[in-house]
Amino acid sequence: MNATPDASGQKAGLPTVVLVHGAFADSSSWKGVIAHLKRRGYPVMAIANPLRGVQEDAAYVRSVLDTVDGPVVMAAHSYGGSVMTEAADGAANVKALVYVASISPDVGESVLDLTMKYPGSQLGTSIKMVPCRLPDGSTGMEQYIEQDKFPAVFAADVAPDVAEVMAVTQRPPTESAQTGSVTKVAWKTIPSWTLVSTRDLGIPPDLQRFMAQRAGSTTIEIDASHAVAVSQPGPVADFIDSAARATTG
Repeated sequence: MNATPDASGQKAGLPTVVLVHGAFADSSSWKGVIAHLKRRGYPVMAIANPLRGVQEDAAYVRSVLDTVDGPVVMAAHSYGGSVMTEAADGAANVKALVYVASISPDVGESVLDLTMKYPGSQLGTSIKMVPCRLPDGSTGMEQYIEQDKFPAVFAADVAPDVAEVMAVTQRPPTESAQTGSVTKVAWKTIPSWTLVSTRDLGIPPDLQRFMAQRAGSTTIEIDASHAVAVSQPGPVADFIDSAARATTG
């Protein structure tokens, strides 16, 4: 279930921050970031990204966006960036896109396409595939990061006990979520910000830099793992706040 934003922030003129988690995670991965943003008065929504496929996930996220009154700043992590890129296109209330250790694809590009452009991702050798039943009744495949590899690959700078819980509670994407491509690109019309995690073993830092430069993003770099929102929620919240202030006054 998605949280309903606190109207007090909207009354104060602050935009609603809409957070989109990525693959192998859930909305609780934004817990620390949410706490920092709420202390600053921001209304916050953390959307439960279905992780079933880019188009399906984007349609769901867009349906939530369309219920939000007033300006919105979106932030996405990892695969969530693909979903945000598709979902926010044409959304008049979205004023800024914040990519956090994230994918920011162009038309026709998928997560798999992009992560193969640069060396450094260790996800490919860490994933196991499990058959699953898809909503249309067909059989598909879900992807999990092997639990014993999860901390090192996904969350190397997160406290070991927290990373262990993240490994156990990870939410699997379908294979099609990783191979599906976007058909719309919100960053071509909406200002973007990109946070590069320099010790990322999921999305290579050089890939993050390439996508940021291509999108004309305002960019910062943080010495962190792929799970930067968990390990360094304060700087992530600061970056989202800077995007909000730059675009909504």
